[in-house]
Amino acid sequence: MHSESCDPREPQSPTGRRILDFEFRNSLPRLRTPSLSSAAPDPSPRSPALSSLPVMGSEARSAVKIVKGEFGYVLEDVPHLTDYLPDLPAYPNPLQDNPAYSVVKQYFVDQDDTVPEKIVVQRDSPRGLHFRRAGPRQRVYFESDDVHACIVTCGGLCPGLNTVIREIVCGLSHMYGVNKIIGIEGGYRGFYARNTIQLTPKSVNDIHKRGGTVLGTSRGGHDTLKIVDNIQDRGINQVYIIGGDGTQKGAAAIFEEIRRRRLKVSVAGIPKTIDNDIAVIDKSFGFDTAVEEAQRAINAAHVEAGSVENGIGVVKLMGRYSGFIAMYATLASRDVDCCLIPESPFYLEGKGGLFEYMEKQLKENGHMVIVVAEGAGQDLIAESMRSMNHEDASGNKLLLDVGLWLSQRIKNYFTSRQKMVINLKYIDPTYMIRAIPSNASDNVSCTLLAQCAVHGAMAGYTGFTVGLVNGRHTYIPFDRVTETRNTVVITDRMWARLLSSTNQPSFLSSKDIEEANMMVEEEQPKQTVDEEKSMENGST
Repeated sequence: MHSESCDPREPQSPTGRRILDFEFRNSLPRLRTPSLSSAAPDPSPRSPALSSLPVMGSEARSAVKIVKGEFGYVLEDVPHLTDYLPDLPAYPNPLQDNPAYSVVKQYFVDQDDTVPEKIVVQRDSPRGLHFRRAGPRQRVYFESDDVHACIVTCGGLCPGLNTVIREIVCGLSHMYGVNKIIGIEGGYRGFYARNTIQLTPKSVNDIHKRGGTVLGTSRGGHDTLKIVDNIQDRGINQVYIIGGDGTQKGAAAIFEEIRRRRLKVSVAGIPKTIDNDIAVIDKSFGFDTAVEEAQRAINAAHVEAGSVENGIGVVKLMGRYSGFIAMYATLASRDVDCCLIPESPFYLEGKGGLFEYMEKQLKENGHMVIVVAEGAGQDLIAESMRSMNHEDASGNKLLLDVGLWLSQRIKNYFTSRQKMVINLKYIDPTYMIRAIPSNASDNVSCTLLAQCAVHGAMAGYTGFTVGLVNGRHTYIPFDRVTETRNTVVITDRMWARLLSSTNQPSFLSSKDIEEANMMVEEEQPKQTVDEEKSMENGST
């Protein structure tokens, strides 16, 4: 492949002008221009104003690339290798000669393509925040024979990990002709404490049919300097990191150190969480499988409870901070009488409490099913069982078992206070759900995420995670998916649909509702002065 002088990252307007206002936030220099209607083109990202960006020290850690346009348009862009290596050559994408894609109309993503974070707007709303659309570019910054890629999986298990590994390997090999791909065993610490394994399309051919990860995983073990030393010593120039928010934070630290050393290494993240709690993205892979598998446990609890007098089935599902699995499994099942999640506080005794509702259900129906997320009711448990603020190696708070605690409290209440004989069955399918292979829907999701990550790395993008935003795959800066968590909004319609389905009380006081509304308002993006000025310029 021959090199060409081009920069595929420069956003172009339909008239050929670059989108206005390319800037770096947070202690990095800004380059500002007037509106598109009267502006001369911005300097190229290779120009001295942008290529001489400070990349050393902690000041650059939270740097965010911002591109602004008319009518309040804001693109939160991802880093590119040419931001700190401005003289890198670009090459034609080998996909243009791939017979599998020769029939695809406009297979390469247009450089102007971006995806809005919010799609529900009002008539006078600004265009708002956008992310760069994922997909193959016409130019790449790696020659196939020079690519040495590695893949690592970190954190807990999740359905679909092996599928992502398989599709990264097959995507690199079949689409780009890459032959040097290794797997890092045992999570982050595998970079400096474990062996690696060679990965080929043949060796990964059937791994998507298995649960877990063929590379192994672990929590913790992140030592940025040791990891980057290892990457540099091995000659690795593409790093694919699969894991949750803690793992993505580690990936961001690796990227910053690589940028500090000015290495030609692309760092791409594929977000993984069975809880679906990663911010910005629509849904994480493995979630559909988890909800589907949770149905089996709920169905078993329903059968057990319905087969005896005063039967109670209690099912504990995953959801440390976010109750999405419990909520969606409840909505899909229609056999659940009460769903308890971390975002919605509840209380046991007194008027309007859980026990009062259970008495009513048992008298009317003779049985009931309760679904509880693992992070629900932790404040109640702490009151009766003084908990220690311990954390696991990934920094997650170690939770007390709400399922066992709730089951025991229910037994004590009905046997000692109400003199009612109950038959309670407690089911905890947590690790069964994590360990199964992904279903058909998640397999497709994993394939697309993996291929988009490969396209992004080959195009020279780095320091990004790939995710679905409003139905389109995008490249998202690491900090956006790690600064907050995606949680169930208990004042939203989806939670109202659940309450309507189960007929359970909300357990919320007026104070709880007010606090929930305040949290939602605080999370709403605020229009900045720059955006207001951009709108004014665009409307004149």
